[in-house]
Amino acid sequence: MNEIDDHLNLRLELSRSLLPSELQHPAIFTLLVLALAEDLSETANLTGYKGRLAEGDITSMATIQTSNPLNGYIRSKANGVVAGLPLAEVVFNIVDPTISFRRTVKDGDVVQKGQVLAQVQGDGRALLTGERTALNLLGRLSGIATMTYMYVQAVKDTKAVILDTRKTAPGLRYLDKYAVHCGGGQNHRIGLFDMVLIKDNHISAAGGITAAVQRVRQMHGQQYSIEVEVKNLGELEEAISLKVDRIMLDNMDLETMRRAVQVGNGRVPLEASGNVNLNNVRQIAETGVNFISSGALTHSAPTLDISMKIG
Repeated sequence: MNEIDDHLNLRLELSRSLLPSELQHPAIFTLLVLALAEDLSETANLTGYKGRLAEGDITSMATIQTSNPLNGYIRSKANGVVAGLPLAEVVFNIVDPTISFRRTVKDGDVVQKGQVLAQVQGDGRALLTGERTALNLLGRLSGIATMTYMYVQAVKDTKAVILDTRKTAPGLRYLDKYAVHCGGGQNHRIGLFDMVLIKDNHISAAGGITAAVQRVRQMHGQQYSIEVEVKNLGELEEAISLKVDRIMLDNMDLETMRRAVQVGNGRVPLEASGNVNLNNVRQIAETGVNFISSGALTHSAPTLDISMKIG
């Protein structure tokens, strides 16, 4: 590897160190590099530009002089909750480590339309090279955080906790779930590896709830928490008798959920799931369930409109 490539790899490692601990998963930094690479039409390691990434932006290279430092102001164009500022900073740092990125708010803050989220300063070509990647991340994550915040506010003063699901954009799982946390929600399992969730297809394939739970315990013992999905009160009683850690009430109507809470009587935490939206989440919370999970937090959240203007 030549000296220039070594220098670029060192830059990438230094950029990675800027991420906070909750965003230190290797997949997250790889995603940032790939996102820049697709904008620059280069391979994922970005070595094709010999350490000068702004050369991939043919418009900025032609229109902006190298000696022209610029100031950019990143603003929210709508009310919402911000998420993803550390990622935006790292994007700019990968492009040019001399860029100054000063946050005026922090992730999880409620912001107003027109509010400045961060100020960036540095080489004009580099600023515009990193702009779209940084804003795409900020907009998506802030949209998820905003949607989550709306759900959390809707169930305020109940005991229900808002959870996300695995219905995230492929490759963006950790970022989407980070954004949910910024919006005041909590994370369900990260993937298929960190919690047992026995759903209808598992139950059918195993020959019933009891058989499925027994097989899990035979293979894993007490290594993982076990949640079981149930469709009716009969299945609920069966799951309770197995002393699982949580029970998911799948697509139950409000009255059945209320009865399920009475049947459970606090013996096991209950999670409502299926067709949850902002119009009904308060009613679901008032049934007395402990958790409410909704895929809409991540698969249907509109992007928060965020822009960067030079000035």
